[in-house]
Amino acid sequence: MKFTEFEETISPERMHRYVLACGNDTRRAMTLYRYNLKLSQEMFTLISCFEVSLRNRIDREMKANFGTDWLRDFILPGGRFDTDPRVDGTRKIIKKAYEGLIRSNSYSHTKLLAEMEFGVWKFMYNNVQYRLANRCLLNIFPNKPTSTAQQQYDNTFVFGELDNINRIRNRIAHHEPVCFGTPACIDTQRVLDCYARMMRLFQWMGINASTLLYGLDHVGRVCSKIMCV
Repeated sequence: MKFTEFEETISPERMHRYVLACGNDTRRAMTLYRYNLKLSQEMFTLISCFEVSLRNRIDREMKANFGTDWLRDFILPGGRFDTDPRVDGTRKIIKKAYEGLIRSNSYSHTKLLAEMEFGVWKFMYNNVQYRLANRCLLNIFPNKPTSTAQQQYDNTFVFGELDNINRIRNRIAHHEPVCFGTPACIDTQRVLDCYARMMRLFQWMGINASTLLYGLDHVGRVCSKIMCV
């Protein structure tokens, strides 16, 4: 496909950054655009696996502490997320999903879990939610390092790690490029840092990431191709 047709389809505004990063070489810009899509696809697959793993570990711990319908119970009148206005955003997300399932006569705890977005699990490590859940959620990381005076591996640290992963996830979900640094230069370090965070958290959860992601993990290979465009 000629660049003029490619640009017309994708839009000049979207392609401008790619052309600029490639020194006005339009052929390279099209190649970079395609590799960015490939990297986004690869990362979204891994993030999806990570999100499901994280969600299930959180759910297992919360069931042990609060019962099989803990997520629903937290937002019902008098529930832990109902009594503190500081978690009103999380409560509204859960409540909307719960009420939708009730209206369709299809509620189950499993379905309610599946309705939650990554941000809900991230905010379980926010200071307020973490305390409302009786500070139990670091238990899902049995291999987490012991905190030191120099580095605290607490809920705030985990929140920061999850926030980084969530931001990359949202960029991909909104079709934003992940192959650039700042300013407009080709750079995959942000993605590689996010990848390293996921692998570290998998290890802390006691999950063998290489086995779980067998045949799915090509992030390093695609990053190398991008840096050679």
